Amino acid sequence: MSADLHTTPGALDGVEGWLSPDQVAALHGARAGRARGGQIVEIGSFRGRSAITLALAAPASAAVVCIDPHLGSDRGPREIAAQPALGEDDNAVFLANLAAAGVDSRVRYVRSCSSEALDDVSRAIDVLFVDGAHRYGPALDDLRHWGDRVPVGGTMLVHDSFSSIGVTGALLRHVLLHRGWRYRGRARSLAV
Repeated sequence: MSADLHTTPGALDGVEGWLSPDQVAALHGARAGRARGGQIVEIGSFRGRSAITLALAAPASAAVVCIDPHLGSDRGPREIAAQPALGEDDNAVFLANLAAAGVDSRVRYVRSCSSEALDDVSRAIDVLFVDGAHRYGPALDDLRHWGDRVPVGGTMLVHDSFSSIGVTGALLRHVLLHRGWRYRGRARSLAV
């Protein structure tokens, strides 16, 4: 049986990130309604707010994989160049936040760019949360290469869908025209 945000009060207290409470609920609900087992993959972890949410929602038999290079880049619209010291700080805080929430043993962390981590995840993805680089090219690559690994009946959630022109453009180009995807709603800028 999985823990959840209601039985783990304070799990997200002090964890920096941009997920609003309704977005946390959407992430939690995407996994909570699934059968046992399966695999959850997160592209872009920052300091762990979404990773903690996904890990707490996952049944004990589910794999939770979080992919982030923690380069200190792509943290915001004007932070494209790598800043190694900032990346190391983000990485240390991410790992500390997972440990503080008690989910560090539930998460397999892949410190890599999403485009380089495709071979690190071998089976189908039941729930995919995309919140990586927000520029058009990397966002489109994430939706194509990772989204195409979600089978019929799976769920993809994309953060900043309506607030980042690169992500919006990638969604319009790949997902809108893809027969396999159906828009199910949103929580602010988080598309389901």
